[in-house]
Amino acid sequence: MATIKILLRDKQNKEGLYPIVLRITQDRKIKLITLGMSCFKKDWDDKESCFKKSYPNYIQRNRVLLNIKQKALSIIDGFNFDEIDFSLEQFEAKFRGKEQNKITVIEFWEEKINDLNLAGRTGNAKAHLDTKNSFFKFCKNHKVLFKEITVEVLDKYETHLRATGSNDGGIGVRMRELRALYNEAIRRGVVDEKYYPFKVYKVSKLKGRGFKKALTRAEVKMVEDLDVEMHPNLLEAKHLFVFSYYTRGMNYYDMMKLRWENIDNDKLIYTRSKTKGRFIVKILKPVQDIIDYYRDINRTTNYVFPILLKEGLTPMQIENRKSKKLKRFNNDLKKIAKIVGIDKPLTSYVARHSFATNLKELGVSTDVISQSMGHQNVSITTAYLKDFDNEVIDDANERLLMEPIPIYEYFNSPGLAV
Repeated sequence: MATIKILLRDKQNKEGLYPIVLRITQDRKIKLITLGMSCFKKDWDDKESCFKKSYPNYIQRNRVLLNIKQKALSIIDGFNFDEIDFSLEQFEAKFRGKEQNKITVIEFWEEKINDLNLAGRTGNAKAHLDTKNSFFKFCKNHKVLFKEITVEVLDKYETHLRATGSNDGGIGVRMRELRALYNEAIRRGVVDEKYYPFKVYKVSKLKGRGFKKALTRAEVKMVEDLDVEMHPNLLEAKHLFVFSYYTRGMNYYDMMKLRWENIDNDKLIYTRSKTKGRFIVKILKPVQDIIDYYRDINRTTNYVFPILLKEGLTPMQIENRKSKKLKRFNNDLKKIAKIVGIDKPLTSYVARHSFATNLKELGVSTDVISQSMGHQNVSITTAYLKDFDNEVIDDANERLLMEPIPIYEYFNSPGLAV
């Protein structure tokens, strides 16, 4: 439920006066809207939210304040009558007489980022911030409206991204963020659906059909066998990669937040941050060895891995720490690949891809792999499975020459027809 109040700000302006503002509060969020009036503190009645008699023309000014309050309440009533779950920015736009379709893309985007941060979804907020900065580095026009983002604009943005070194995967991430924002703008009445450019511009073309850079089981063993006495600075990266691979591709964020209480004898029990799915994973020997190592050395927090070095961090502090450490992790993985002789890009997500792909090559069904990874749809799992090497396919074809022909097929073959 939204509430409003007219009050005096604590901070003086250049003339030594205190601005009068309208404060609207909704879902514990606050927005202050300046009203173009100000006075000295001695002329303001905090309790009644009005000018005192000492203020010149106080009667007329208080009538203005009353009209402002009635206007604000009328706007809230209108939103409630139409059953619109309005934002503070929508209220301000209506209050100032700004039409919804005049809200700029950057205004809408910054509100979205702010809401995500307030909700503690700092990872999503950072992703939107990165895409916003990328888009406006290309666009330059901070007054652009949603209806002005056409198919032609998207094509030019894609060209810009390619020119600055982005591949299909990176471009797809940007375009999906922008598409999600546009869809939300349509739902909130900021732009008409008839302007929607993604009916023609297909983000699906950017999925990429290249070879997924999963490691073979032999290559995973090469990482496991890295001599950490020779490369002690790469120990943590080796541990995290091996741990992820043998725990069904646990992602970096979940490893970072894994606590000792998540370990129950020979089981690892945790809730995945991204999907909120609950996992119970049997602890294999490589994982147990890593757990034993950190049990002996990590005592400053209740976290298994020494990534978050103290308790009670804010969501933003956790996100900043994750970004910094994940960057180092990926850099260290590149060093490991070079040392052990793996000629493939090695990143934190390769462990997850490798887990899925190697199970598939062992003959495990996609349905089982999908369940083990916590995917809600088998098609998501398919995206993790790399195309099989040509040698694997050739071996399968050669089985046609090796397998005996069943006798019923032999006697029913066309050449034996009587």
